[in-house]
Amino acid sequence: MKCIYYLAPSLSSTRHISDDLHETGVKDFFLHVITKDESGLKQQHIHSSNYFETLDIVRDGVIGGIIGCITGLAGVLLLKYFPPFSANVPTMVYAAIVAVATLFGTWVGGLTGTASESKKLAKFHDDIAAGKYLILIYVRKEQETAVLQMMKSRHTEANLVAIDRHFINPFSAVKRDVEIPLANAGLAQNKD
Repeated sequence: MKCIYYLAPSLSSTRHISDDLHETGVKDFFLHVITKDESGLKQQHIHSSNYFETLDIVRDGVIGGIIGCITGLAGVLLLKYFPPFSANVPTMVYAAIVAVATLFGTWVGGLTGTASESKKLAKFHDDIAAGKYLILIYVRKEQETAVLQMMKSRHTEANLVAIDRHFINPFSAVKRDVEIPLANAGLAQNKD
């Protein structure tokens, strides 16, 4: 599954794009719009984005979990070489120390992520602040060509700005303003 990014200039354009995507077979669950005008999206019944897309909760949570796990392992090594109690500490205690440190790191990382914008969306920050609508369309391989062709033919006002091939991976980068070939369509989208 890929995530296709389009920038639309207005709310009415976004509404028409949403309707046409529904006709193409894209359900609301796979269509998210990011904008500073959330009330406009609600009034038009357009599916808006969620915190996992707009914030770095997952990315920072994973980083925090890794740091917590490394810290827990370091604590276990210190306890093994400098035993504070007795030499017979059960293995379950060591496992619990690593687990608690990992969970704590994940929690702190996730909380840190709620305060920062998604790294994938940072490239579009200025456009969103200027009032444009970033449309994220999650498509399966068999839907991709139909969606790209429909957008190319019916919505020339919307700019194809990126395709994220690894939308699940929070560490993958989204390249913006590259020429993106349309699979099996023989068409290409120009830069902004």
